[in-house]
Amino acid sequence: METNSFKSGFIAIIGRPNVGKSTFLNRVIGQKIAIMSDKPQTTRNKIQGVLTTDDAQIVFIDTPGIHKPKHRLGDFMMRIAENTLNEVDAIIFMINAKEGYGKGDQYILDKLQSVNSPVFLIINKIDLIHPNEILPLIEQYSKKGNFEEIIPISALEGNNVDHLLDVIKNHIPEGPQYYPSDQVTDHPERFIITELIREKVLELTREEVPHSIAVVMENLEQRDNNTIFIQAMIITERSTQKGILIGKQGSMLKNIGKNARKDIEALLGSKVYLELWVKVKKDWRNKQSQLNEFGFKNDEY
Repeated sequence: METNSFKSGFIAIIGRPNVGKSTFLNRVIGQKIAIMSDKPQTTRNKIQGVLTTDDAQIVFIDTPGIHKPKHRLGDFMMRIAENTLNEVDAIIFMINAKEGYGKGDQYILDKLQSVNSPVFLIINKIDLIHPNEILPLIEQYSKKGNFEEIIPISALEGNNVDHLLDVIKNHIPEGPQYYPSDQVTDHPERFIITELIREKVLELTREEVPHSIAVVMENLEQRDNNTIFIQAMIITERSTQKGILIGKQGSMLKNIGKNARKDIEALLGSKVYLELWVKVKKDWRNKQSQLNEFGFKNDEY
């Protein structure tokens, strides 16, 4: 009796900022490994999420949202996103059903012209539109690119996500299991912790502090009483932003720490003592030495 062979492959998730790539990745993996925010340009590095089943392993690469760069950090993010297209077995091009077609989509479609890998168009956030609006979207996009398949989903609600995974599994080749069955990401815990802290900054400061912040881990150690002690620095570009991040009598920083600690404790399965402070590094996003220091290195693209 013939047995099914094991399949494995690498899938890039691309799309304009804020189409729901990180929400999709966290839904598929089953836990938070990529930060979510309603602000664009949330993801800065390739986040690899690993989904392992009995007969397959799919490695998802959530790239930074493709946008026109405004600084060196933006250039770094774009090089990561574009280079990823040539390294994978298939590409998920995700769009926001609510926003529909835009100039940013055409920029991505142009990039996909030179890619040999199969491209799946994923219409995300269908929970935000009327069902009658889905078919016209499919028809519109089918004329703009050569897609292997067009699949509408809601990453937030989980609608049609299992079907998408089945389709992807059918398109990846036979191959080895690259990661252990219980591993869900290739990023170290230190990286995910700093991302969780950054997520809380974005959530709580809203438009007052844009994407001019970075979070740097200063210390992580296990204490005798089974508590993990973490010290992290929030970097910002202006002293006015530092004041907002600290808040009146330290209230904002305290809330950021409290909310981040809950997610970090869920990630690590231990009690966490989290100490945060804020430091100003003027115009750090345009200084290569600062980008290197904060983990955005040239050798990563």
